[in-house]
Amino acid sequence: MTDIAALDWVRESELVPYQHALDAMEVRNSAISAGQTREQAWLLEHPPVYTAGTSADISELVDPRFEVIEAGRGGRYTYHGPGQRVGYLLLDLGKRGKDVRCFVHSIEGWVIDTLSDFGVKAWRAEGRVGIWTQDIDGREAKIGAIGVRVRRWVTMHGFSVNLDPDLSHFSGIVPCGIDEFGVTSLARLGIEVSNDQWDEALIKRAPQFLGALEAARLKACKT
Repeated sequence: MTDIAALDWVRESELVPYQHALDAMEVRNSAISAGQTREQAWLLEHPPVYTAGTSADISELVDPRFEVIEAGRGGRYTYHGPGQRVGYLLLDLGKRGKDVRCFVHSIEGWVIDTLSDFGVKAWRAEGRVGIWTQDIDGREAKIGAIGVRVRRWVTMHGFSVNLDPDLSHFSGIVPCGIDEFGVTSLARLGIEVSNDQWDEALIKRAPQFLGALEAARLKACKT
C-alpha cells in the first residue's frame, strides 16, 4: 500500500477555518472506517488560531489573542496560521499495521526528509515532540509540529511546518508545553518556499512515508 494514488490528495489554496477542518475530519474518519470512501491527505492553512490538545495546561495559554479551540488530538497547545502549511492525514491503520508509534515516527521522517530537499537539516529530539533544526542564532528551535488522533483505527490530524508564519503569534502560548526552545521557520532561515513548492516536495516523498508504514506492517505480521 505504497501507491500515493490510493489516497485522495486535497491541496487548499484558501485559508480553511479550523473548526470547519475538525468537522470535516470527523465526517471523513467515519466514512473511511465504514469503507465508504478512500483515505485522504489534506494540505492546507488556517486563519490564526490556538488549539488545545488533550494534555493542554491552561497555564501555558499566555495570551489568548486568537480563538482557542479544543482539538481532540494528543499534545498541548499549538498555533496555526497563515504561512504554516498543515498536513492532515486520514489513513486506515487497520490496513496499515495498527502501530500508532510507527505512524508518528514515519510522519516525522517524512517531514525531515522533505525539509532536507530545501537544504534544511532537521531532526527528532528525545523527549520533545516535533521537528527541530538549528535557528539563525545557533540554538535549537522547532520548525514543525506533530499531533495525531486515532479513532476506529483511522487517523486524524497530522503535522504542520512553518514556511513563513508570523512567529510573534507563537508567543501567546507555550508551544507544545516546551518553553526552553524557540520556534523558527524556513523564511527565518533565509529560505523562501511557496505552498505549491512545499506540497510538491512532500508528495514526491510520500512513497517513502507509505513504504515505512508498509514495512512496519509486514514486520508485525511476521512476529
